[in-house]
Amino acid sequence: MNLKNILAGIEGLKAKGNLDIDIPNIASDSRQIKKGDLFVAIQGFDVDGHSFIESAIKAGAKAILVNEDRVKEIVKLVPEDVTLIATKDTRIALAKCACNYYDNPSRKFQLIGVTGTKGKTTTTFMIKEILERQGIKTGLIGTIATYIGDKKLEDSDRTTPDSLKLQSFFAKMAEEKCGAVVMEVSSQSLKLHRVDGCDFNIGVFTNFSEDHISEKEHPNMEDYFNSKAMLFKMCPYGFINADDFSVIKLPKMVPNCEIKTYGIDNECNVLAKDITITNSYVDFRIKVNGKNERIKTYIPGRFSVYNSLAAICVAEKLGCDTQNIKSALEVVRVPGRSELVDNKLDLTIMIDYAHSPESLQSILQAVKAYTRGRVISVFGCGGDRDSGKRPIMGEISGRIANYTIITSDNPRTENPTLIVNQIEEGIKKTKGKYECIVDRTQAIKKAIEMAGKNDIIVLAGKGHETYQEINHVKNPYDERVIIKEVIEQILEEKKNIKA
Repeated sequence: MNLKNILAGIEGLKAKGNLDIDIPNIASDSRQIKKGDLFVAIQGFDVDGHSFIESAIKAGAKAILVNEDRVKEIVKLVPEDVTLIATKDTRIALAKCACNYYDNPSRKFQLIGVTGTKGKTTTTFMIKEILERQGIKTGLIGTIATYIGDKKLEDSDRTTPDSLKLQSFFAKMAEEKCGAVVMEVSSQSLKLHRVDGCDFNIGVFTNFSEDHISEKEHPNMEDYFNSKAMLFKMCPYGFINADDFSVIKLPKMVPNCEIKTYGIDNECNVLAKDITITNSYVDFRIKVNGKNERIKTYIPGRFSVYNSLAAICVAEKLGCDTQNIKSALEVVRVPGRSELVDNKLDLTIMIDYAHSPESLQSILQAVKAYTRGRVISVFGCGGDRDSGKRPIMGEISGRIANYTIITSDNPRTENPTLIVNQIEEGIKKTKGKYECIVDRTQAIKKAIEMAGKNDIIVLAGKGHETYQEINHVKNPYDERVIIKEVIEQILEEKKNIKA
């Protein structure tokens, strides 16, 4: 594509060199640059792309896009035959370049963005299931993976991809004739302009609570909320949770977005009534397409009602019929979200992605309400993330669970024992029984060994993840596999004792 066309619509550009050149590809990683490409230098938290401009030129870059405040130090590095372009913010420019390069693919389908602290993944899966029942080919982009219909394109390493990858996914989805795409939109993706230029049709705000407060994410809750609110400045229509007192202030912040509400406890446009919650499903009454209907979904917990309500609102807006909505919600399943794992010991073992105080409290309270025996909580906290939530989560588990095993999650570059100790400080404030086992596999084994038929084991924090990240290395770690292996080991040990 011609460089002028790639840069179209970006204001305040300054350039040195020829803009009338053909660009085969765009990259913000110098290792991906090939002959003739455009290299966009991004100032990251850990890595500064401006430091790799010489590498990009050696690899064959014919155009370089940089932040304007870095031009003086960079201009001497750029040969005469390489075009140098400066802009105020290369993150914003990259998003626009990506949209232009891929011919603005998000204009070619209905784009639904789902944001919020909890419930994004489940809500997107519910929406996708309903739309496909309606006969609408649907793409999904989120925390677990990227899909076109039943086909998985790739597993995800972040909730919302960077702008180049995102637009390439959109282009693929448009090419394969998707009528709709539903995606999780993280606060970081909004703050860092990954979704700039996306043509959203509908936005959803599930809820808001403390999470992602750290040096590399959001400095405070105000910044976190305002980042999420940016989605609704990009949408003509929105649906929000009326029972969340933070979210309900959104309509005044974004008057140009037509927002409707859903909920359980407060006055709203779409209200769930007569709710039943069991250990395997929830059902409730709601008015769908003008008629009272009973909705049932086999994902237990009060939060499933909220997620279902959000999905129903979107489905109605897109013209889905009632039977497709009802049947889709009955069959939808989400990996790592209240996921029950079949096992040879016939124990109730649930894997859930709960990794914040609010999500841990929500899942433990949900299972506590319907479990006849003990709730055995096994969890840790991720390294290089908000350390303030660690003692809070320890206190929550100590207060709700009958027994807690504090263990390691994704320690990343931190010492896992120190993380466990911080969690322990919180649980010490309660009367809850607990122990610390840093090795997650050994912690899971202990939970399985102590569990009875009426108990439930909640393995919280990792959910759909199939790795454990230690010192920048993602080691294979699928809790479903671990459970199977641990139980095989326990059965073998019992067999040897009897022998």
